[in-house]
Amino acid sequence: MSEETISIERAERVDEQLVRAIGVPGLTANIVNSTIGAGIFVLPALVAKGLGPAAPLAFIACAIAMVLFVTCFAIAGSRVSLTGGLYAYVEVAFGRYVGFVAGVLYGITAISAVAGVGNVLVDSLGGLVPLLGNSIVRVGLMFVIYLTLVIINLRGVGGGAGAVGAVTVAKLLPILLFLFIGIFFINRANIGWSVWPSSEELGNSILLLIFAFVGIEVALIPSGEVKNPARTVPRAAYLALVSTTVIYITIQLVAQGTLGAGLANYPKTPLAEAAAIFLGNIGRTILIFGAAVSAFGFVASDILSSPRMIFAFGRDGLLPAWFAHVHPRYRSPDVAIITYAAIAFILSVCSSFEQLAVLSNVAILLMYLLCCASVWPLIRREVPPDQRALVFPGMRIVPALAIGAILWLFWLTQPWDKFAKIGAILLGASILYFLRAKFRSIQPAS
Repeated sequence: MSEETISIERAERVDEQLVRAIGVPGLTANIVNSTIGAGIFVLPALVAKGLGPAAPLAFIACAIAMVLFVTCFAIAGSRVSLTGGLYAYVEVAFGRYVGFVAGVLYGITAISAVAGVGNVLVDSLGGLVPLLGNSIVRVGLMFVIYLTLVIINLRGVGGGAGAVGAVTVAKLLPILLFLFIGIFFINRANIGWSVWPSSEELGNSILLLIFAFVGIEVALIPSGEVKNPARTVPRAAYLALVSTTVIYITIQLVAQGTLGAGLANYPKTPLAEAAAIFLGNIGRTILIFGAAVSAFGFVASDILSSPRMIFAFGRDGLLPAWFAHVHPRYRSPDVAIITYAAIAFILSVCSSFEQLAVLSNVAILLMYLLCCASVWPLIRREVPPDQRALVFPGMRIVPALAIGAILWLFWLTQPWDKFAKIGAILLGASILYFLRAKFRSIQPAS
């Protein structure tokens, strides 16, 4: 029996300690909550700045690309039910080191994103309550937010998923209010367009919006705690993708239809400014509050999901084993949760949103590329008799289309400086990885 097979079997035994408590509604809510974050409250202005009234094209093109990615995730997820999500898929397909690279890419994306959104959350609250703009109060508030979410998630994944579901409903209400009322105030002249955007403009907008759709891979990390993953993962992923796409396009149409060309002039609060037209100052306040709730929802969902990556690293020997510690009473990965939240808190305090977000976009696409490539070897992998794998005609073509879409985006946007920074991080992480492997190989057997 190979070392890779032994590693996978050991991982499955460790995951048996966890409770499979997340079903389709809980996982769907987690994906929607992870996807619809604070960004949707500012993205309409950024996309309109590049494409004007043709902005919905970018949403449609981005949704098509995401269908390819989600299909790859569903194929892989129906064959690998380990905690770790995309990292676990890549590791099973290509081995420990490539899985480790995928995990590092995810870590770059996740920790920078949640720390950056933590800043957005506190800044949004500061816009409603000026006292929270004080630097000391700001740090204290940030600490309380992270501490509260740690306590909730330490008490078990069921409670964490319940909190995410509640926040999902709370943050979507302002958006739904904006949509259901604002749709009657759309000026058709503001959403009409006759000039097709250039490929470069469209590519840049799609790249931006893919970051807005990011969240599915975060929500799939606790796969070891999902009920019947072969059924739950595909259903939840597609349901969440359809929901978010419809919401995004409608938001863009309402914002563009009410503000017209002026939409691009409000890069920080476009939805709030649009709501002020048909709901007055009360509407503006509601949408600003919605941005704060949305940011909190993103952080809550991330604290639920992302620490499982640290747990998986500890489980697989890529980090010390105590990172895979499971709380004896609540059966949650307590050390991983506390470690992740502590790092996120420090980064939130020490860095700005712009600094933290600069690498996340390219890193997530590189991780998507690895996951899409992993589908081919996973299709050939034997699946246990009690596990039903996703099968459909032409499924081997989907990864090729998905990888082609990623390479096309890279070719259009040419983010060479981001590649250099990510490459440096991967090089340093790889050196540590091989040093640890060497150290373990020379240790005497007990």
